[in-house]
Amino acid sequence: MPKTTKKTKGYVYALGRRKRSVARIRLLKGKDQTLVNDMPVGRYFKDISPVYFLKPFELTGTTGKFYVTAKIEGGGKQGQLGAFTLGVSRALVKIDENFRKILRQNGLLTRDPRERERRKFGLAQGARARKQSPKR
Repeated sequence: MPKTTKKTKGYVYALGRRKRSVARIRLLKGKDQTLVNDMPVGRYFKDISPVYFLKPFELTGTTGKFYVTAKIEGGGKQGQLGAFTLGVSRALVKIDENFRKILRQNGLLTRDPRERERRKFGLAQGARARKQSPKR
């Protein structure tokens, strides 16, 4: 039986969540284009300033050393951006544990627990809206 060599993945995997969005992040070494759902990150988040999705790299001083391929599902653009930055931050910590302190201080490793409140029965349209009561 021939010997098989174990293949290394060549990337670091991390998961980020925010509201209803889930971002599956692959962080790779090198200078390539960062892709989100097979689109360049600048085009995918075109209405949002690049400062937000580059923040983990700028804080750790790794801009240009890594690139990301991400698959993001669910939610809106803001939730997807939050999931993306959390996933990238977690992946950077897996690469170098020293990044944890600076990312934690800037709040990039904290999962935002706020979720959409469910609608309650017996009420009007919405989570807290009450039906109007009759005056007489």
